[in-house]
Amino acid sequence: MPNRGAGPVAAQALTALLVDDEPLARDELAYLLRDFPDVEIAATASNGLEAIAMIESIEPDLVFLDVQMPGLDGLGVIRRLREKGTPLPHFILATAFDHYAVDAFQLEAFDYILKPIEKDRLASTIDRARRAIAAKPKLAEPTVEQEAPAGGYKTKLLVRRDNRNLIVDASEIIYATIDDGLITVVTPSMEGESTYKTIEEMQSNLDPEMFWRVHRSWLVNINRIKEVIPWFKSSFQLRMDDKRGTEVPVSRVQTKRLRSLFRL
Repeated sequence: MPNRGAGPVAAQALTALLVDDEPLARDELAYLLRDFPDVEIAATASNGLEAIAMIESIEPDLVFLDVQMPGLDGLGVIRRLREKGTPLPHFILATAFDHYAVDAFQLEAFDYILKPIEKDRLASTIDRARRAIAAKPKLAEPTVEQEAPAGGYKTKLLVRRDNRNLIVDASEIIYATIDDGLITVVTPSMEGESTYKTIEEMQSNLDPEMFWRVHRSWLVNINRIKEVIPWFKSSFQLRMDDKRGTEVPVSRVQTKRLRSLFRL
């Protein structure tokens, strides 16, 4: 059996999402994963739409994904995320059928294992995943330090709503989020569309002491955070001070700053 604990590749904890419409299948896989203390089950999902929401929110390292599910199947999950431009985790397709393998690897799935899952086969897959993740170049953690744009940070922003171009104070923005290339800006009194094309561009023009990129799709006003909510294992969400009490995911890379900011 492959070595599960020795060597530098085992030092980094891996977060996993289990996706299967059959509870017994999820439970069986969770039981098998107990033999791998460096694999942390961050969440489970019972269908494709739940899987997409979880992947975008918790950014797991591994996704054990059933192929045959009602509605959006496993291959459809990968296709949908690719279409949205979402960074992909390592997908491990788990199914009782072998005829999906070609499609799975065409979608760049990391591995394809047949049910019932054998411990030795699972160990081999996880060992390969550890090595692949350890070899991946590490992204620099975003910090609050950034060079101010020429003319300084913006204090006013243009927001489009109902065919009108409205000017809002930057300090009034509660959060901004991007979906399918469209940035939505929310203030206490209105919701509209930003003229910025990317969250990165918007972030670079706003005061980093006030605005925090908590997730690749979310930029929040630190002064408008109402509550910090413990979520899945070792992760958090922020409840914002808007009328809906919007809950915003905090990416794993930003959890360190969250703990420092609020002394968690």
